[in-house]
Amino acid sequence: MKTTGNTILITGGSSGIGRALAEAFHALGNQVIISGRRANVLDEVTKANPGMASFVMDATDAADISAFADKVVAAYPALNAVINNAGIMKNEAIPSAPDYLAIAEETIATNLLAPIRLTAALLPHFLKQKNATVLTVSSGLAFVPMVATPTYSATKSAIHAYSLTLREQLKATPVEVIEIVPPYVQTTLQGEHQATDERAMPLEAFITEVMDILTNRPDEKEVVVERCKPLRFSVENGAFDKVFQMVNSIHA
Repeated sequence: MKTTGNTILITGGSSGIGRALAEAFHALGNQVIISGRRANVLDEVTKANPGMASFVMDATDAADISAFADKVVAAYPALNAVINNAGIMKNEAIPSAPDYLAIAEETIATNLLAPIRLTAALLPHFLKQKNATVLTVSSGLAFVPMVATPTYSATKSAIHAYSLTLREQLKATPVEVIEIVPPYVQTTLQGEHQATDERAMPLEAFITEVMDILTNRPDEKEVVVERCKPLRFSVENGAFDKVFQMVNSIHA
């Protein structure tokens, strides 16, 4: 993927990894469009980054995603990249929580169905571009699940499988597929405490390493920072049980 000269849509771009990626690509001179549920929060980001644009989108609403894609393409016909970043992560106490199923369904809609729906809506446009990129955001938990977040971990495993197979199906087209695999990062994904947790990778360091990989290793299909490699390659390294215990002791 080239990291300049793009028109990039980033979902979940109002905070955390999404906002940090948006600002990194914006600083390189790309036209960046961010989306999220709350217009006032999106406005704060675009005001801080003149030239960045925003659209409201409900990631859980299939009809809204389709209409949103049409609006973005109409407003920015040069659109040639999407980063499917929007996601939620909630703990689930399966045996005892009465709201377990509701959490699971919301997580699947946001983390899995939304990226699939948005990619499907944008793909006809991307196939007409000289070069285009679909970027997905999975997680180290796609490879070593966290016991407290079974559905989140499952959706990220599914995103990994989706990315692999989509890449294979599109290999003869102008559209490339890149998967970004974050470790535990200092964001507010699970609350304010995560943003200052010393066990998590600082957000700035994560984004710096991701952008370095995208810039200097443009043929990389999985963007795996060093901090995440123990999880990503735990099976290959014969260390799955050890890493599983480590991950679930950190998040206990």
